[in-house]
Amino acid sequence: MNETLLSNRPEEEVARLAKAASEALTDSMVERLSVTGANAMEVVDRLNDEATREAVLHIIDRLTELHRVGAVDTLFDTVMLLHAAKQASTDSIIERLFAFMEHMINNFGHEDIASMVDNARLSMDAAASEASRAKPSGGLFSTLSMLSKPETQRTLQFLLSFGSNMQQRVCDEKRSD
Repeated sequence: MNETLLSNRPEEEVARLAKAASEALTDSMVERLSVTGANAMEVVDRLNDEATREAVLHIIDRLTELHRVGAVDTLFDTVMLLHAAKQASTDSIIERLFAFMEHMINNFGHEDIASMVDNARLSMDAAASEASRAKPSGGLFSTLSMLSKPETQRTLQFLLSFGSNMQQRVCDEKRSD
């Protein structure tokens, strides 16, 4: 007889629990449960599509891999940074960015700039090669002798003129801003 009471008792408890839950539910709660259930079924139904299922499983695999290597925080930090940059950007900032890019493309896309950069690279390569072959003769008098040569004086004059012109342009640019 105790066995019969024990075996019926869990069923009675479940029945009473179900009755209490149904009495406690309001219409809005039932509506929310229905909507939630329908949404859950829609998600499950979409997972039946092979392409969607493969995509979700691939994302889960990649997320697991990111977690394993400790890159999940980095990923989310990057997303937050991009979001903050997007929120902070205004039409004025975007216009200035595009104007800057256009200016850079116009300046560096010019054939004369490309030629100048190539000449500078070739000159630096040649100078490095010559300097590595030259044997230092050492001493102060050797340096004074080198300073008396016309090519040394022209090179120093060029470097001084270049530095002076660069400094003047920077100062003029700062004044115009």
